Amino acid sequence: MTKYVFVTGGVLSSVGKGIVTASIGKLLQARGYSVTAVKIDPYLNVDAGTMNPYMHGEVFVTDDGGETDLDLGHYERFLHINLSKYNNITTGQIYLKVIERERKGEYLGRCVQIIPHITDEIKSRIRFVAKRENVDVVVVEIGGTVGDIEGLPFLEAIRQMRIEEGYCNTLFVHVALVPILEVTGEQKTKPVQHSVQELRRIGIQPDIIVARCRVMLEDEAKRKIALYGNVPIGSVFTSYTVDTIYEVPLILEKQGLGKHVIERLNLEDKEPDLADLEWFVEKIRHSKKRIIIGMVGKYTKLKDSYISINEALVHAGAHLGVKPVLKWVEATNIEEGKVKVEDALSGVNGVIVLPGFGRRGSEGKITAIKYARENNIPLLGICFGMQLMVIEYARNVVGLRNANSTELNPKTPHPVVDLMEEQTKIKQLGGTMRLGAYPIDLVKGTIAHSLYGKDRIYERHRHRYEVNPKYIHKIFAYGLKISGLSYDGRVEFIELSRKEHVFYIGTQAHPEFRSRPLSPSPPYLGFLKATLNSI
Repeated sequence: MTKYVFVTGGVLSSVGKGIVTASIGKLLQARGYSVTAVKIDPYLNVDAGTMNPYMHGEVFVTDDGGETDLDLGHYERFLHINLSKYNNITTGQIYLKVIERERKGEYLGRCVQIIPHITDEIKSRIRFVAKRENVDVVVVEIGGTVGDIEGLPFLEAIRQMRIEEGYCNTLFVHVALVPILEVTGEQKTKPVQHSVQELRRIGIQPDIIVARCRVMLEDEAKRKIALYGNVPIGSVFTSYTVDTIYEVPLILEKQGLGKHVIERLNLEDKEPDLADLEWFVEKIRHSKKRIIIGMVGKYTKLKDSYISINEALVHAGAHLGVKPVLKWVEATNIEEGKVKVEDALSGVNGVIVLPGFGRRGSEGKITAIKYARENNIPLLGICFGMQLMVIEYARNVVGLRNANSTELNPKTPHPVVDLMEEQTKIKQLGGTMRLGAYPIDLVKGTIAHSLYGKDRIYERHRHRYEVNPKYIHKIFAYGLKISGLSYDGRVEFIELSRKEHVFYIGTQAHPEFRSRPLSPSPPYLGFLKATLNSI
């Protein structure tokens, strides 16, 4: 039978449940078991696609076009697997399905209720993933914090699964914060105690408690958590602060978490093979040379808005033995004249123009692109960033005055970026963009082709606008090259030759979504190489 590990969180959000979930999956995977991971988000949105990054961080896109929670990115990177839109379950999806069934008459004669109809649908979705992926273990993270009203149906569903699947096939892991008082330096366990009490009040007794703390738990704190959490002291572990998140599975394994999970699920314990992760962590530790990267965006106050890009740079940096140091540049400040572009990009060794929809900050990004192009600073543009590179080139090199995107200025005289034709008939915004992995044919002899070493690649997308096909001949007759096209002729990669610029590449895709610790994304690897060589 498939085994299920359920990870809940207490005290506050963003306590590190996603990393613990991915780490547990990694420790099982290291012992030869097939694993998948599911993120449950209790919000009423059907998916994360229509939310502002400030509200929820990055929208992570799967191969099949799912707009999901950013924790799926952690799962993919830690486990080196590609997940599906089905691996992200939301309250909106569950209620929408139940209401659709009610409207079809599938519940005729019955009063539709949270229990059993909503909880049954939740369990059905979890089991669907287990059956679809045919794995040994499904690790399920319940988003939010214990005690949140919106999370109660999901906690009730996993409580029922303990009864239905059996004790040896289900495992409850609770992750909660242990703060340290600055005045006394004391580790305070009371928040964890109350969090576990709230969990037990609704019928769930955690089997394992993982304390999130700045440092390793002291014996006295560990003893208190075990006593008041009603678990053996050997079931209490610490996820303490480390230099890199990829070290978390290693520190948890050292404490015995992997063996404990295996024994509790009645699985055969095997010698774990974590050599790949150990190698990668060592590469990060020994990456001493610093490269300063200017990250030009509009959501720079919340770094999680660009978390996959951040991690792609970590992956590439480790393989090159360099440490990317990110200098966050708020494009709106450049646009509004609060800071000069030369000051904003002072000291940077390379520039990434980050993705992001809408007018705010777009002119600031264009100014940064022009500065990087004219000063021969390595430049990488992602999605909207690539579109703005085309706009900047059209204005300042081709001479198309006031060229723009119709997203930013519907009345522009030169719509060099325009809404995709198939998007013109769309009425609803949720889940209707060009989403997921699409094939891209790379032009031989280009930098993009040399980075990938392939004629055809697959990268994930998330956009409604594209380089206007009507302007291709006008724009790309002045040195700028198309180095990648989709099967239906869409512009996917642009670049300047190395004779004209040290590194100048834009991509309509989001290659960061497929970057992995052991296989860094080629555009990010090439960007850092060029940056390193230009110092």
